[in-house]
Amino acid sequence: MTKVALVTGGTRGIGAAISVALKAAGYKVAANYAGNDEAAFAFSKEHGVNVYKWNVGDYDSCVKGIAAVEAELGPVDVLVNNAGITRDGMLHKMTPAQWREVMAVDLDSMFNMCQPLINGMRERGFGRIVNISSINGQKGQMGQTNYSAAKAGVIGFTKALAQEVARKGVTVNCIAPGYIDTDMVAAVPEKVLEGIIATIPVGRLGKAEEIAHCVVFLADEKASFVTGATITANGAQYIAG
Repeated sequence: MTKVALVTGGTRGIGAAISVALKAAGYKVAANYAGNDEAAFAFSKEHGVNVYKWNVGDYDSCVKGIAAVEAELGPVDVLVNNAGITRDGMLHKMTPAQWREVMAVDLDSMFNMCQPLINGMRERGFGRIVNISSINGQKGQMGQTNYSAAKAGVIGFTKALAQEVARKGVTVNCIAPGYIDTDMVAAVPEKVLEGIIATIPVGRLGKAEEIAHCVVFLADEKASFVTGATITANGAQYIAG
């Protein structure tokens, strides 16, 4: 039976690459998105991926969204928590709203998405959860206390949940990308981008498809002994111990 994969933030950037790669690997893919209807519909038309709109920072919206996916495609076997936002600013200038928005989408979403799905995965004896963190959740980043804290929390969440469900056939892993060639990074001023690339030993930005390949590996049935892990994919810019 064809497995169902749900990717949050799955219509743009790294998420889009993940959705496409999972579809190519034979999954029925549901791509969640938050606000850009035009981009989502264009992505769906081009790649034949079902798209669903809801806010991953809101628990009730996640419950309803997941129910819609499962009613249309079937029980979710693979969950990729990719959705994330930034609201950068030095802490002494950061507003409570900037803090809360990032925490809701980047960290609360781990609970909001996993909790409604975890019992079904446990009962079926199979599940794959892949959480997307960041190099800045590993090393920290000036001007991103909110984002760095949330992405560090994703790693801790992954390790804890992996232990809870290890005997139930469910794996929980994390990928921490470095700087990836997406629209978000492309918007960085050229001189700043040159400075970033200069700190990456492989001498280039990563590709979204490279992160997607990691997800496809972790989602596979044959990756059943890999759980609680964080794959660091940053071109040796930061080597985590």
